Amino acid sequence: MSFTITRERDEDLDLLQITDFTTGIQVRILPQAGALLHEFSIPLGNRRIQVIDNYNNLADLKKNLTSSYKSAKLSPFVCRISEGKYKFEGSSFEFPDKFNDGSSIHGILSDKPFTILEKKVLEDQAFILLEYHYKKENHAYPFEYLIQVKYTLKKAGRLYLQTTVKNLSSGRIPMADGWHPYFSLEGKVNDWLLSFHSIKNLAFNENLIPTGEIIETDTFYSPRLIGNEKFDHCFLLEPDPDFPAATLENPANGLRLSFFPDMSYPYLQIYTPDNRNTIAIENLSSAPDSFNNGIGLLLLEPGDSQSFTVLYQLEFR
Repeated sequence: MSFTITRERDEDLDLLQITDFTTGIQVRILPQAGALLHEFSIPLGNRRIQVIDNYNNLADLKKNLTSSYKSAKLSPFVCRISEGKYKFEGSSFEFPDKFNDGSSIHGILSDKPFTILEKKVLEDQAFILLEYHYKKENHAYPFEYLIQVKYTLKKAGRLYLQTTVKNLSSGRIPMADGWHPYFSLEGKVNDWLLSFHSIKNLAFNENLIPTGEIIETDTFYSPRLIGNEKFDHCFLLEPDPDFPAATLENPANGLRLSFFPDMSYPYLQIYTPDNRNTIAIENLSSAPDSFNNGIGLLLLEPGDSQSFTVLYQLEFR
């Protein structure tokens, strides 16, 4: 078969690995830490290019996961909640954990251990299905729900990330979903080409909370060098099934990563760290602070489910 699924232990991390022997592409997943994507790599000559900025070892993961959130599953909210506070159906809630700006960030599942439900290898693909049952552990989110994350690697470097949430509470619940990966294509961000299918982004205040204003810009509507551009923005995607929502390419080695979210992810958060080694490109189902502003917020009825899917395609031009 072209695909295999194996268990790997690397730097004290227990990983699940999907390998496509046709292309040499490898995907590694870390179930114990929010089912995060630990590796998406491709061989080039005598080296392997790892496009995911990950954690070096278990000590690094434990120390930095809940501050950097690299590759974290964002659930049940994305990005920031202003002051960690929100109101829902007449009740007020406040998350105990706050970032240094006073906001609560990136959901509450990033460090949760997911259970492996299924692993399957087929002729043209392989997938791993993981699950976490959230049982109201955080008093600021007193709602029960089930979340499943499915990684499917198909031929031609196509990696599908599908998340499905199901409301197990007796009443409706507020919900948003997203991912928080940092990508590296070798070298510096300044030398890569970026494009995204959007001409609008949300205006933020100093704490990266949407103000309600929309800013129009088409600077990266077509591929261009990132250069010294600094990003910490949330863009409104224009859906078009014939084009990727975003592309990232390194002209020096010809590596290109394309993003194809489905209609459940209409927002794209982009962030460039100061070291300029990586770029975060985050598919989101809602805007930041959606528990307060309602922008893109999903209200999930009892027993109902919702799925969110994004395809990452890794290839050489």
